[in-house]
Amino acid sequence: MQSNSGTTCRYVLAITTSGGSMLDTSKGLGYLPRWLAGMSCYIAFGVGGLISSFTLLPLLKYWPGDANARIQRVQKAVHLMFRVFVRMLTWARVIRLDSHYCQQLQQAKGMVVIANHPTLIDVVVLISLMPNAGCIVKQGLWRNPFMRGVVSAAGYIPNRGAELLLADCREVLNRGTNLIIFPEGTRTVKGEVVNDFARGAANIALRCHAELLPVVLKVSNAGLTKQDPWYEIPRRTMHIQVQVGEHIKTVTAVEDSSAKQARRLTHELEIYYRQQLDGNYELT
Repeated sequence: MQSNSGTTCRYVLAITTSGGSMLDTSKGLGYLPRWLAGMSCYIAFGVGGLISSFTLLPLLKYWPGDANARIQRVQKAVHLMFRVFVRMLTWARVIRLDSHYCQQLQQAKGMVVIANHPTLIDVVVLISLMPNAGCIVKQGLWRNPFMRGVVSAAGYIPNRGAELLLADCREVLNRGTNLIIFPEGTRTVKGEVVNDFARGAANIALRCHAELLPVVLKVSNAGLTKQDPWYEIPRRTMHIQVQVGEHIKTVTAVEDSSAKQARRLTHELEIYYRQQLDGNYELT
């Protein structure tokens, strides 16, 4: 792997108690306002997504302009909606957001953006930082009335057969859209540093000749994990730091098969994430 110079940004979410009060919001009735505030944000987000699917997004999608311009408009709208959702959580005192300007994410174009996947809101956080981001979504979301209009209008990629998926990824990357992929495939199992990485992200980057941009999500006081139901608002302050690493140029070696190169790149990426996420991790 060859690297270019890069920058690091930190993006901190903190679920806080109200007004510095000594009330313990993690237990009993003290938890009720936190839960109600969080659920209100979820409901507003879902209803907003449903309404925009029938109003704003179709308008942006069919407004005059070529196909790329229409998709870019919708992606920018989704980016702004996700930013609003994060601000709603902040306004509701469920989270407090301290952010530094993430210039590298905002300026990225046509890159495969990979990240570990510790929480339910990882993709929301990343898209709220990137005005031109796409992602691969499971087929179920295309049947979800709250999200179907969003994922379709924004040009997101359905997770279908390998060759069709690769063709879709190549088209998305060639038009300058960044493609967000979680190599773990699903949220990190609680207690693990990361899940074992799948080779999909490496395969896409190598076969589409795209640069990789690694993003490390560091979480303390974990919440919204794979073991937690979506409606369980975290009881303790959840800190998420988003660290952007250096660009990685993917180089295809003629003497090696694509499968071997993808396997090696995936192994190196997994080592990188384990080292970044666990100070006690030792490469053996």
